Amino acid sequence: MNSTAPSIEALNGVLADTPFLNPYAFSVKACAPGECTVHVPFMDSLERPGGRVSGMILMGAADVAMWLAIMTLRGTAERWVTSDMKTAFLRGAREEDILCTARVLKPGKRSMYGTAECHGGTSGLVSHHVLTYAKVEA
Repeated sequence: MNSTAPSIEALNGVLADTPFLNPYAFSVKACAPGECTVHVPFMDSLERPGGRVSGMILMGAADVAMWLAIMTLRGTAERWVTSDMKTAFLRGAREEDILCTARVLKPGKRSMYGTAECHGGTSGLVSHHVLTYAKVEA
């Protein structure tokens, strides 16, 4: 395990250095060992018809939050990828920002298991995710 967890600024640097994430404007709001909270701003360009936050955005936020939560334990140099993700959409969020918090529940040397929850500013809990990550061996 990493003895020095990356800071919020370092994790935001990871996001900034990951070009495919730029359209989503995710940002890290909080982190602790094995945990990360990502802010997802509402954008008209990414909504479903009718002003609803897209499920794709919620799943992406959960995936990114877990990826960063793993970094709080293992540092930013190791490469980890999603190997499994199960999502339950619990309520629709309308034209609102989302906070998504991921927690590593079972850390391992080659796999990590955890959960993520996305909460809307007014809607409350909108989705629950269960994720497994695998370490990429070079």
